Amino acid sequence: QVQLVESGGGLVQAGESLRLSCAASGSIASINTMGWYRQAPGKQRELVATRTSGGSTNYADSVKGRFTISRDNAKNTVYLQMNSLKPEDTAVYYCRYSAAYGTVNYWGKGTLVTVSS
Repeated sequence: QVQLVESGGGLVQAGESLRLSCAASGSIASINTMGWYRQAPGKQRELVATRTSGGSTNYADSVKGRFTISRDNAKNTVYLQMNSLKPEDTAVYYCRYSAAYGTVNYWGKGTLVTVSS
C-alpha cells in the first residue's frame, strides 16, 4: 500500500504562482513514477506532469514553460511549481504514484486550485 498526501492548493489570481506538494509513504518501489493530474468541472482527468525516479519528465503541452515538476527521492515527495497561472488551470489536482510498469497505481485525494481572472 502507498499513501499520498497532497498540499498547497488554494485561490490565486491570474498570473500568480502556487506550489503543490505530494508526499508518498508506505511500500515505495525504487523505480516509480510520480506525477500530477487534474480534473476541471465537467471534464475528464488529464495529465499535467510526471517525473520518474530516474529523472525523466513529461508535461502536458498546455503547461509547458509555466509548470515545473521536481522530486526529492529521499523524501518520496514530488512538487509542482505552477507559475503564470491562468483561469483555465482551475481544477482539482491529483497526485499519482505508479510502479511495476503501471500495474501498481495509487491516487491522492486531490487539492483544489482556483485561479480567478
